[in-house]
Amino acid sequence: MVGAIYEARPNVTVDIAALALKSGNAVALRGGTAAEHTNAVLVDVLREAIGSTGLPGDAVQTVDDFGRDGARHLMRARDHVDVLIPRGSAALIRAVVDEATVPVIETGAGVVHLFLDASAREDWAVEIAHNAKVQRPSVCNALETLLVHAEAADRLLPPVLARLEASGVTLHGDERVRALHPTALPTTEEDWGIEHMSLDLNVAVVDSFDDALVHIRRYSTKHTESIVTNDLANAERFLAEVDAAAVMVNASTRFTDGAEFGFGAEVGISTQKLHARGPMGLPELTSTKWIVRGAGHVRA
Repeated sequence: MVGAIYEARPNVTVDIAALALKSGNAVALRGGTAAEHTNAVLVDVLREAIGSTGLPGDAVQTVDDFGRDGARHLMRARDHVDVLIPRGSAALIRAVVDEATVPVIETGAGVVHLFLDASAREDWAVEIAHNAKVQRPSVCNALETLLVHAEAADRLLPPVLARLEASGVTLHGDERVRALHPTALPTTEEDWGIEHMSLDLNVAVVDSFDDALVHIRRYSTKHTESIVTNDLANAERFLAEVDAAAVMVNASTRFTDGAEFGFGAEVGISTQKLHARGPMGLPELTSTKWIVRGAGHVRA
């Protein structure tokens, strides 16, 4: 039995139910109140369709009728729920991790970084930063902090930030960013750990490759991190040293997605290390059972 607690986005209702059924599991759903009526219709359709095949309709259930009490019971349903998967904001995920007594697979809040290395191509930097932030800003793989190597700041920041502002992005910059781009708002220490999920972007200039790694290590939620570079050694070092579920070179962070990775629908993006990490599809919803067939064997 898989439990799922998630916010809004009723497509998640269908995705999780389909993956659970395909992997041989039942699922208990708690969707967000913002999509409560849509989710109710979807669950009814799913149960009717499942029943029409001869399978039990109760393989898909919802606790939405019980509101927050339903969520609390789902989080504490030991011996009934095998694993619980929260999907949504950082606050939702933290609440489930803190309160649940059943095993939880922690899907990720996305404080996602893009580092523009000193050797980064300008055209790639502009397009990748823009796509990572603007293409769909409300999702967990959208860019939240842009880091720029000091040696490339004069060259890269003007075109990159101009393109972002032209698309309605509100920039929050440190002192060196604002010296080059005065319309940026000043940043605070708290900004670097915020998942905006909006057209807001933190921007900082770092003195070195090492400083970029230190910043990412401090503020990353280990979801997705990317570098734009024309230096093969720096690319390989970034891939080796950055600890995240997905690490990318010269690509938009928006690619961290089950469908983009070829898995189809996903339950979520796991940012933990046991047992699943990254986009979670069918394999991550299965467990192992060892089967031994003997013929009188005994252990010596």
